[in-house]
Amino acid sequence: MIRLDKLVSAAGGVSRQEARKRILSGAVTVDGAVVTQIDFKIDEQRSAVAMSGSALTYRQYRYFMMDKPAGVLTATTDRDQRTVLDLLPEELRRLKLVPAGRLDKDTTGLLLLTNDGDYVHRVISPRHNVPKVYYAETDGMPNEADVRRFAEGVTLSDGTKCLPARLELLPDQAACRVTVREGKYHLVRRMLASCGTPVVTLRRLSIGSLHLDKMLKPGDFRELSDAEVQAVFLDGAPQN
Repeated sequence: MIRLDKLVSAAGGVSRQEARKRILSGAVTVDGAVVTQIDFKIDEQRSAVAMSGSALTYRQYRYFMMDKPAGVLTATTDRDQRTVLDLLPEELRRLKLVPAGRLDKDTTGLLLLTNDGDYVHRVISPRHNVPKVYYAETDGMPNEADVRRFAEGVTLSDGTKCLPARLELLPDQAACRVTVREGKYHLVRRMLASCGTPVVTLRRLSIGSLHLDKMLKPGDFRELSDAEVQAVFLDGAPQN
């Protein structure tokens, strides 16, 4: 059961204050009958709610993908710099979305945003073995010895031990693809730097079997389908 004003706010994309105004004005119906009681309790799975004649569908959890641009922090708030949440419209910021994992300021590509805390934990926890694939342009070219080092698990200069990862060399390019299953700080950059091939640009292409929508431009986002939400936990092969 859920309060009517909470459902109208979440499903109608309006503030809680505005939802209450709409309810009190008689603009909201429940199962075809006008309801003006803002704390009216309804079964969100069974009741048909409409506002000004338009049906409202309530979903407790929401899931989005974004093509994160460079120069934006993966954070919910920051006093001095723009964050990925600042790229969203006000009605989505009200959903209390958080990033499912982080991309550093200069890294671009696939970023998940959701208000489902359990989902975030499953995406980022090494225990759930979710692969993340990155495309990296490097200063210099990694070699086959580096491929073997990645597969065995790189030990960084500060003693940090990385889980086994996949390094895929791209012929005739100073670039590679890296697949990791953990989220240590600046992990891919540090691993490639340990090979003597520091990263010039870095872009996340996929998480599990979910690939970044190529129709999105930097800073664009869209909501995930139910199948895409679950695709994150399916092991997908890298794509060009």
